[in-house]
Amino acid sequence: MRSFGTLSFGHYGPLGGGRQLTAGDSMLQAIDLAQGMDDLGVNGVSFRVHHFARQQAAPMPLLAAIAARTSRIEVGTGVIDMRYENPLMLAEEAASVDLISGNRLALGVSRGSPETVVRGYEAFGYTGSEDPRGGDIAREHFDLFLRAIDGEGLAERDPLSPFGGGTGLQRIEPHSPGLRTRIWWGAGTTATAEWAGRVGVNLMSSTLLTEADGTPFDLLQAQQLDAFRAAWREAGHEGEPRTSVSRSIFPIVTAEDEMYFGGSAGSDQIGVIDGMRSTFGKTYAATPDKLVEQLQNDAAVMSADTLMLTIPSQMGVEFNLRLVENFAKHVAPALGWQSTLATV
Repeated sequence: MRSFGTLSFGHYGPLGGGRQLTAGDSMLQAIDLAQGMDDLGVNGVSFRVHHFARQQAAPMPLLAAIAARTSRIEVGTGVIDMRYENPLMLAEEAASVDLISGNRLALGVSRGSPETVVRGYEAFGYTGSEDPRGGDIAREHFDLFLRAIDGEGLAERDPLSPFGGGTGLQRIEPHSPGLRTRIWWGAGTTATAEWAGRVGVNLMSSTLLTEADGTPFDLLQAQQLDAFRAAWREAGHEGEPRTSVSRSIFPIVTAEDEMYFGGSAGSDQIGVIDGMRSTFGKTYAATPDKLVEQLQNDAAVMSADTLMLTIPSQMGVEFNLRLVENFAKHVAPALGWQSTLATV
């Protein structure tokens, strides 16, 4: 494990006892938390994107704000649902955030996860899918998005334009060279992981896998990572791709930690989501020494170069920053991690 960061679901709404976390609260707290993590030398901060839900739905303004207030930390998503996206507008926004951040964007995209509405992407104007889950729309949008960020000309120039007319095809602007190396595909199956390897983008292994044959989750996920890397090599891509996994990990350092997380540890679970039998990873909650031992025995955590901690964003900045700091101080170094502060 070379890198670690957080993955926030960005929930907002009623907190109980008459308390309310507004959408504005959620975004402003996310910025403050990212600043604190940047000061700790943590590698990345990512946000889960969901439409028609009280979560982050339009992440680019938030990522740009975080990028402008930090200097080292990667800013990203896990994942943007490509069924909902205008691929050329997303390409413009992604390039803008990448340039603002100094090439610190880590943009995770995919077909997306189960929704709170039925075929919500059709309300955004993307119809005609022959796939009940809209996978064909996601792949088409992703293909055009990649062509755009690669700088391919996509629209015919107007030779009569008063704004610098010409001939040939014009690329979208702004353009951020190398952005493709910072794009990740979120995969929930081995087949989609292999596809991502052939395409030549990084792999963000899902928080669940739509495979359930009794194999432990970490082994299923490690097999997925291996298949992705093999497909990358077979496709002849240069360099080494990046891979990430996410886990719910709570170091128990204080009595308060014990109160909140003492009974949270569990085992893998098998269930049905989006009509598919799936395997869900377990939650880790223990003292730091036990966590180190448990995570060293997690095949996928040790195989991936990046680990994302899913955090309870409703608990506020101070609580989550302490959780992240405890992991950074007491657990991550034993897994091979080194703070970004050591390299500046």
